[in-house]
Amino acid sequence: MSELFETYSEIEEIAERLEDPDDGVRRVAVIELGDSSEPEAIPYLAAALDDESAGVRKQAAISLEEFDGPEVSEALAKAIQDSDAEVAAAAATSAAELKDPDAADPLIPLIGHCEPFVRAAALRGLKELRSREALKPALAALEDDYRDVRVQAVGVIGFMKMEETVPALKAVIRDVEPVVRKTAVGSLAFSKAPAVAEALIEALGDEDWTVREMAADTAGKSKVGAAIEKLTDLLGDSYWQVRLKAARALGQLKATSAVDRIAEALDHAEPNLRKEAAAALGEIGAASAVPVLEVHADDPDPDVRKNIRWALKVIGEAA
Repeated sequence: MSELFETYSEIEEIAERLEDPDDGVRRVAVIELGDSSEPEAIPYLAAALDDESAGVRKQAAISLEEFDGPEVSEALAKAIQDSDAEVAAAAATSAAELKDPDAADPLIPLIGHCEPFVRAAALRGLKELRSREALKPALAALEDDYRDVRVQAVGVIGFMKMEETVPALKAVIRDVEPVVRKTAVGSLAFSKAPAVAEALIEALGDEDWTVREMAADTAGKSKVGAAIEKLTDLLGDSYWQVRLKAARALGQLKATSAVDRIAEALDHAEPNLRKEAAAALGEIGAASAVPVLEVHADDPDPDVRKNIRWALKVIGEAA
């Protein structure tokens, strides 16, 4: 037990203050129970979720983030349905920190709850648990009327990294909401299936820049060589953030055909883009990039200069 609790002989002595009429005293007791990290504190924290004070209930939900297991999951599943929005939000955040796969069972039934916030919160908590039992309801949730539910459902499915889910994730890339499309694009990075390459190339032309940005990032990570031409076109995108991801992806793909277009980014006003362009030229390693890198060797940004020096060194060593 930590020094904070040296004045107490047992967790029960802290828990006694949960009966104090002052909700401030009860809230401090809940904080101390959480800070103890002692498993014996879990039942008391779970009981505090029924406190008459929303502030105490919220703190109990926050404190449960320090623990794991089915008992914690069951308590948080109840708190996610709290009538107070702040309590429910705190419980959802704590549920997302669950790591024990056995903690999935209390959350799965909530995917069918009548309240969209509860459905989304349950899916958010299930994401890192990778429960096979959650797959079927998560797939069904891709058709949910509420955007946030669909986003979290994509997260659950994507974290499982199962090839059999690729068709469903590919279909979501055409969702009406950009944030859902973006999440689906990012979730496909695990697969090398031809259908994924096709979907990513399609997403590179999405009307929303955040989707194009994610598609470029995913295409690079997934080594989608068929996307080089489209990625090269994105070096002229109206958003520098998209250009940055396109340059990074082209570097990962060692796209020698894009060297001249990437080099143009060294004149852009945004230093982050110049830095990424220099790194991409180094990754590609084409000797034709040396003259333009040398011209920009005195870039005003130190990080850009550092990447240019690195790129020149890498290309020089390869030659």
